[in-house]
Amino acid sequence: MGNSPRRLVLLASAVALAGTFVALPSGTAGAAQNVLRADKSVARSCFAKVLPKGTSGTDRRELTSTVDGLVQARLQPAQGAEGDWDVAVFDKATGAVVAASAALRSHELAESFVKKGQELVVQGCRYGGSARQAQLGVDFLALTPQGTPTGAAPAVQRAELVRVETPTRADKGKLTALGLDVTEKGDATGVEVVLADDADRKTLKDSGFKSKVIEADLSAKSIRDAKIDREFAAKTAATALPSGRTGYRHLYEYNYELKELARKNPNLVSAFTMPESTWEGRDVVGVEIATDVKNVTDGKPVNFTMGVHHAREWPAGEHVIEWAYELVNGYSRDAAIRGLVSKTRNIVVPIINPDGFEISREAEPKGDFTRFDYEMKRKNCNVNDSPPQFATGVCKANPGGRLRGTDPNRNYGGFWGGAGAELAWSGDTFRGSAPFSEPEVRNVRSIVSSRQVTNLMTMHTVAALVLRPPGVADIRPPLEEPQYKALGDKLASRNGYTSEPSWALYDTTGTTEDWSYWATGGWGFTIEVGGNGFHGPYADSVVAEYAGLAPAAGAGKGGNRQAFLDMLGNAADPQQHSTLIGSAPKGYQLKLHKTFQTPTSPVIQPDGSTKPPIYITDDLNSKFTATGGRFAWSVNPSTRPYVAGRYGRDPQGPAQQGFAVTNPAGVPPINQNYPEDPAGDSFTFHVDGLPKVDNGKFSVNINWANTATDWDLFIYDAAGNLVSSSANGGTTSEHAVLFDPPAGDYKAVVVNYDQANPAAVDDWAGDVSFSSPIPPTYGTKEAYQLTCSSPNGKLVGVADVYADRGQTVDVGEVCTRSAHAQKQRASGGVR
Repeated sequence: MGNSPRRLVLLASAVALAGTFVALPSGTAGAAQNVLRADKSVARSCFAKVLPKGTSGTDRRELTSTVDGLVQARLQPAQGAEGDWDVAVFDKATGAVVAASAALRSHELAESFVKKGQELVVQGCRYGGSARQAQLGVDFLALTPQGTPTGAAPAVQRAELVRVETPTRADKGKLTALGLDVTEKGDATGVEVVLADDADRKTLKDSGFKSKVIEADLSAKSIRDAKIDREFAAKTAATALPSGRTGYRHLYEYNYELKELARKNPNLVSAFTMPESTWEGRDVVGVEIATDVKNVTDGKPVNFTMGVHHAREWPAGEHVIEWAYELVNGYSRDAAIRGLVSKTRNIVVPIINPDGFEISREAEPKGDFTRFDYEMKRKNCNVNDSPPQFATGVCKANPGGRLRGTDPNRNYGGFWGGAGAELAWSGDTFRGSAPFSEPEVRNVRSIVSSRQVTNLMTMHTVAALVLRPPGVADIRPPLEEPQYKALGDKLASRNGYTSEPSWALYDTTGTTEDWSYWATGGWGFTIEVGGNGFHGPYADSVVAEYAGLAPAAGAGKGGNRQAFLDMLGNAADPQQHSTLIGSAPKGYQLKLHKTFQTPTSPVIQPDGSTKPPIYITDDLNSKFTATGGRFAWSVNPSTRPYVAGRYGRDPQGPAQQGFAVTNPAGVPPINQNYPEDPAGDSFTFHVDGLPKVDNGKFSVNINWANTATDWDLFIYDAAGNLVSSSANGGTTSEHAVLFDPPAGDYKAVVVNYDQANPAAVDDWAGDVSFSSPIPPTYGTKEAYQLTCSSPNGKLVGVADVYADRGQTVDVGEVCTRSAHAQKQRASGGVR
């Protein structure tokens, strides 16, 4: 596709000025111009090539572009019949595909760039279903370069990737508030940040942060990576991936492959369309994989794997679709996988955000992170929050560029509105106008709320992390933190990533698993795929990371493939969820229901103030259909982790007494190059332990008089390991904290980073304080409402059911003796 006409047209920095609907030439005499017809369906790719006129299952139109700009070819059902029609647009002269769409229904949008006078073939293909007709509409949108008052393209500035030193949580919070493109790659002492231009560089410099260049020219890297991928695909017949794929897929390839998996494996795979289409009208497509796959109410635990919330993170979708191939291939070839598939149901949605992904994937390899670098678009295509001057034009070419839209992974209800998301419409982590305001997010919510999703995994790039809730450090971990950590550590042992709570990277709110876990109790993780760049070379970011090959950190350990299998094994384990057992007549339907309200965070306002939390109503409704006799239904615990309580520990003794520290004689020189230059004051102190004291944390504190003075603080254990630090700017104090500190000797180093007036030293004073552990908090137990209905819909049984993780609860003959059974359980005996 490298020589297709769209690759010859650089219109990335463009805004739609005018739209023209093209009258389509008739395909057959007397036929309506905008209706495609085919007497039979043929399961084949519509985008692979231009098929000869009259080919069975196809219809076509030939037309000429009237503009330099965009072509949009849309399909809609004709005469109320749905069916499955696909569409592709080709350059007539070369036969190269220009645009295509291959979702499951006849709701298609194929869109890309064309040149005025370019001759095109629009090909419609009836893939399946009974609909003999589909409605076709073709629009041309004229585009012109824009970005300056004269209409000339703005000068391109060098984009770079830097690592910013953020040794404290306060530093990370300050960094994320600067409005820069903060990546998900970081650790306890630093985070990688994209600086798109000189303005970004000035913002970072003025903030006082220290940084180091990681990649000096991101545009050159993007172009180089695209070349590497072309060369790899050209020389590689097949890879170690389950599909053998050699390069990044387009959206139409994802959708086509998913429905082909379903067509070829009808008893194992079922393709589906999520309830809501996107802002641009695209369908979101997924597959379900299970034995007797159509029986979605069979009571098996559900494992939900998804990718590409963020458009530019292409490897996320590749890993997820390869997982679908893994399950299908493994079911017939691998006894262990066959056993796991037989015990579970797997929902797989590779592309949650198809609007954004299609734009990023089809864009020129530019990589300069300017407003019109659509390759690096992160968000979806919601236009409603943009200022009027940026609200015109289609998502692929508009005055707001890649910055328009909402970050889907800051839009979920869990703690929405708090720290860790941007308030400005143009921010890459813009949270949206309200929790669950985005259709892509509501699609995920619909699955989690209507199915017993015991395990959820959402894939991102590029930080090489396994992240678990909570996303904000001030929200204490759940009571299940030890189990949660153990599962995360197991996954990380396979891919070589770091396992940690999400807040350890930096605070985030409105993320997927911070809603799903707290609301349902189903385990949820974000896996940040490792590699070099948001969509680095395919051989490394996809093949090596998935299969566990060099140079991936999981080389020889199983990679993400084995991490996925471990997650599936966890889903199949009854100790990791709850199980309801009982008896019910054949065809009767059991339902579990729960309705509750959960507050968001206090909602941060643009002026820094907060408004009260918004209360979100969630309805969890899942179904089970009885086959007659005894049944087993895998479900999540009845008590939500949000109300079950927070993790902590009871103090086993008093906290240690705090004490003042002595500032050593003399003043160290100004040192802005620590630790390379070790100059600084230092003092040692001792931390006691059990049984004498029980310290939940210690805090080493220093303070001085003038905010223009800057002292930094670093704490080392007896082995010389840096265990805590505090290096803020613009303050009169530093506080280095260590939670649950081991007993022993420690050394504090105080570095004189800057002085308001070096001639009159603003010296520090300090102390060490201790606090007791925070005891656990326990909430009340919640129940599910269990109902049973007869095949004709009559309600015949009701019961309240309490179930803990790992517990099997016998609900008895709930469809015939529910009241008696409930009283018997409540009394602990026979009544």
